[in-house]
Amino acid sequence: MPNQLPRLTPGAFLRIPVEAVFGAALLLVLPPKARRVTAVLGGVGLGLLTVLNLLDMGFHSVLDRPFDLILDWILFDDAEAYLRDSVGQAGAIGAVIGVVLLVLALLVLMTLSVLRLTRLMARHSAVATRTTLVLGTVWVICTALGLQIAGVPVAAKTTVARVDDRVDRVRAGIRDERQFAKEAAADRFRRTPPDQLLTGLRGKDVIFAFIESYGRSAIEDPRMARQVGDVLKKRNTALRAAGFHSRSAFLHSPTFGGGSWLAHSTFNSGLWIKNQQRYRSVTSSDRFTLTGAFQRTNAWRTVGLMPGVTRAWPEGKFYGLDHVYDSRDIGYRGPKFSWSPVPDQYSLKAFERLEHGKKRSKPLMTEAILVSSHQPWAPIPKMIGWDEVGDGSVYKAINKAGKDPEEVWKDPDHVADEYRRSIQYSVTSLTEYLEKYGKDNTVLVFLGDHQPVPMVTGDHANRDVPISIVARDPAVLDRISGWGWEEGLKPSPKAPVWPMDSFRDRFLTAYGPHHGSGHGGNGAKQGSEPAVSTSGKKR
Repeated sequence: MPNQLPRLTPGAFLRIPVEAVFGAALLLVLPPKARRVTAVLGGVGLGLLTVLNLLDMGFHSVLDRPFDLILDWILFDDAEAYLRDSVGQAGAIGAVIGVVLLVLALLVLMTLSVLRLTRLMARHSAVATRTTLVLGTVWVICTALGLQIAGVPVAAKTTVARVDDRVDRVRAGIRDERQFAKEAAADRFRRTPPDQLLTGLRGKDVIFAFIESYGRSAIEDPRMARQVGDVLKKRNTALRAAGFHSRSAFLHSPTFGGGSWLAHSTFNSGLWIKNQQRYRSVTSSDRFTLTGAFQRTNAWRTVGLMPGVTRAWPEGKFYGLDHVYDSRDIGYRGPKFSWSPVPDQYSLKAFERLEHGKKRSKPLMTEAILVSSHQPWAPIPKMIGWDEVGDGSVYKAINKAGKDPEEVWKDPDHVADEYRRSIQYSVTSLTEYLEKYGKDNTVLVFLGDHQPVPMVTGDHANRDVPISIVARDPAVLDRISGWGWEEGLKPSPKAPVWPMDSFRDRFLTAYGPHHGSGHGGNGAKQGSEPAVSTSGKKR
């Protein structure tokens, strides 16, 4: 059985598995009692491998990677929460019950099947022996000749290879924990005096905004590039008319299709947070973060705008945020839009009311995570007048008129179309906010956290996300003139691509007192992903 949905074809099963040949030979030579014990163990093992294949299919479909036996169990809690938020409590409970029953059925039925086959082989041992010898011989011949069906080898050893790969991954996970500890201990900004941090941004209101699932495919995939490009062009023109200028490029994300928190922590910590083990380690440490640098200077008030957070979020302390506004703090009285608790335009309007529009003794540094472009991308809010937002009640009619996610997800083309519309909405919300409420001292850095799921991007998309820096003050963009970033909100295919973990150090260098010292180059740091060229390919 393959472990990826596109490979689940009849041809995948028209093969001779070497594990079956050896298993049959072993059962034929064992005495009855040992044969039964071996059959039970073999059946349970095959059941577990089938469950693992199904998990791999799900993870490849959403995260573009296989299931990690050590690190990914915690994600089931997030999966259940996603279902609960998207389809309701009853639907989530039904899905969990269905999964549990499926796992139990696979284990029991697979074991019974192997026991039944073992009894048949014992009753017809002569035929079973000849058949096993023939299949073994054919397997050897097919291996020697390299015979294939539709590009798939007839002589299969998939299970052995997959088990071996799992063992290697477990060992690599154990090694990675030690390696990551060494990487995290090296930090050239950790002991930087507060008065030497962010000197080039003193007095500025700085906003770091993540747009959920805003990936490179949104601006380059032919199915959506024209529409998203038109929005970026229109918004860039409007911002220029309001006195703002921008520079854009790409960052290479550590995650794909989901796991936004891995990208957020990578961007902030300057470390490559590629799995849950690294995330737990870094967020429970005193690692120096990009947003925490603003807090350390004592020259900014630091806040978080987290409309996707619906319960306690202790990571706020790690990110150096004086106060966090989550979905419960911003006065929203409207409906959820599937998973998304609050529309982006409302979140930004609430931010203006609660923080940005108030008089303060210090400038403001904000980390905002906008969530209207989070899957399943139906229903999607629409832009309304900023004075019409109110307490969010106006969104009840908009939500009711929106599309049903169950209907959207029946057709991949519809999914891609609704994803595109959600990106257009989120980008418009953020840039309209800047146009309407931005000031001479406002600096906006906005980016995607990861690409959307493979159903939208296809199976061979990269992990790049667009990033833009927007400001009225020319001195802000002058500081990054050596980066090679392109003018405007839409980076071209030739724009630079940096590993996301490199941004923290480059930003702190560019806006520090020694911004001309040459630390803003394109090389990757030790311990990060391979450096990435301007074409988006690893080197």
